Amino acid sequence: MSSWQNLLTEVRQCTLCEPELPMGARPVVQLHPNAKILVAGQAPGRRVHASGKPFDDPSGDRLRQWMGVDKSTFYDAEKLAIIPMGLCYPGTGKSGDLPPRPECAPAWRHKLLEQLPNLELTLAVGQYAQSWHIDEPKQTLTERVKNWEHYWPDVLPLPHPSPRNNLWLKRNLWFEDTIIPTLQKRIAELLSA
Repeated sequence: MSSWQNLLTEVRQCTLCEPELPMGARPVVQLHPNAKILVAGQAPGRRVHASGKPFDDPSGDRLRQWMGVDKSTFYDAEKLAIIPMGLCYPGTGKSGDLPPRPECAPAWRHKLLEQLPNLELTLAVGQYAQSWHIDEPKQTLTERVKNWEHYWPDVLPLPHPSPRNNLWLKRNLWFEDTIIPTLQKRIAELLSA
């Protein structure tokens, strides 16, 4: 077994913050060294915790639509790595899922990212992933997404594709009109190369 496979096995057995998790530990991650695209999300939701498959929910449907890919492409680890900031479902708060557990990224993120030597594009989905992948003074999510060209073509900040963000999408029509076509073109190029 290779080092990346050993690491993936170790990650999937992690129970670091299990006492704090309402449904126990079930790390959800997709990884292969050949991947050119990284989807850096927040943390698995309840449905993803149940299935063990990343973005296996309405948020994933929207994200795949934004990317212009079907499920078989999205779940091909040799094409796409999916590493959330928190690998396990953190529970639900007043306005949606709780933030990713703070123990997770320091424990695993650098080790996982080191296994991805062929990355050409990182989709930083939501504020937690953006804070990690975009080294700039604090900005709002909207400011980062509006300034997407500053990070392009290596990193693209995206709002979370959750249905909870429908109002944000309605208020920011420029996002789907301007950014999504550019994103889809870049992904098609990376996947065909």
